[in-house]
Amino acid sequence: MPKPACIHIGNQSAFSALTPLAPFDYALENGFDAFEWFPDKKPWGAGWDEADLTPELRRAIRDKAKVRRVRLSVHSRWQANPLKPEARSMLTGDVELAEDLGAAVLNIHLWAEEGLAAHVNSIAWLLDRVAGTGMQLAIENTPLTTAEQFNELFGRLRELKSVPTNHAGMCLDLGHANLCATTRNDYLKYLGHLDRQVPIIHLHLHENWGDFDSHLTLFTGPAQRDDSGVRTLLRCLRRRNYSGSMILEQWPHPPALLNLACAKLLTLLDEFPAAEKAPVPRRQPVAGTKKLASNR
Repeated sequence: MPKPACIHIGNQSAFSALTPLAPFDYALENGFDAFEWFPDKKPWGAGWDEADLTPELRRAIRDKAKVRRVRLSVHSRWQANPLKPEARSMLTGDVELAEDLGAAVLNIHLWAEEGLAAHVNSIAWLLDRVAGTGMQLAIENTPLTTAEQFNELFGRLRELKSVPTNHAGMCLDLGHANLCATTRNDYLKYLGHLDRQVPIIHLHLHENWGDFDSHLTLFTGPAQRDDSGVRTLLRCLRRRNYSGSMILEQWPHPPALLNLACAKLLTLLDEFPAAEKAPVPRRQPVAGTKKLASNR
C-alpha cells in the first residue's frame, strides 16, 4: 500500500537490544523508512552511547540509510537537561552524532521546571548550532509538560530574534501526552489544546494505560480494543498537513509487533486523504488502568 508523501514510519534503538545495531538492522530488513538513534547507556552497562559508534560505523550507518532511503533522527540522551551546565557537552556530542549519521532531526526534551523563558535561554546556543547543520530541532513533551506550556514555548521562540528558530518544532509524544496530569488517558485532548501555530515536526508513538510510561507498542494497549483514538489522531495530523517521521518508540518481544503496528498505521493513513476537513470527534478516556510490562 503506498504511503502518504513525506510521512516515514520506523522504530528506535533500545538499551534492551542485544547489540546497538539490532533494531536498525531490523528496520532495514523489514522495509521501514525511518529510524531513531537514542544514546541510552545504563550504569550496569546495557545500551550504548556515541562512543560505541566509531567513525567507520557511523559512515556505514549513514550509507545504508541513504541507499535504503531511511530517514534518520537522533534522540538526545535523557540526562541532557540544557538548564544544567554539564549538559552542553552531552548535547554537542548528540549534534555531532546526528551530523555524522546524516540525520534529519535532533530531538530534545522540554525542561520547564525553571520556566519557559529559562528553557528558551538555555537552548539558544543549540538552536544556532543545529541551524547550521540543515537539521530540524524537535522539542518533545514529557509527562510533566502540558500543551499550554508548548503554546507559550513556541510563542517565545517566534519572538526570539538573536538566533534562527524556523527549524524548530514539536515532537509530539503520544504516550507522554496520555500521562500528562491535565489530559490523563486523553491524548487527543492534549493535541486539541495545542495552538495551530505550534509546528508538529516529529512523532513518538507508543501506548500506556494512564498509569506509567510503559511504552507499549501501538495497537497492543488501549488501541488494541478500540483504535478510534489513533484514527482521530491521524485525521488531526492530516488536517495539520503533518510531514515527518512516526517513530515506534520501543523494541518489543517479538519485534514483529513493530511490523503489525506499521501495517495498521498505513491502513489508517490511507483512510484520510490530505486536507481532510471532517469534524474531529472526542476520544473517550480509558476506563480504569491496567499494568503491563514495558516493551521498550
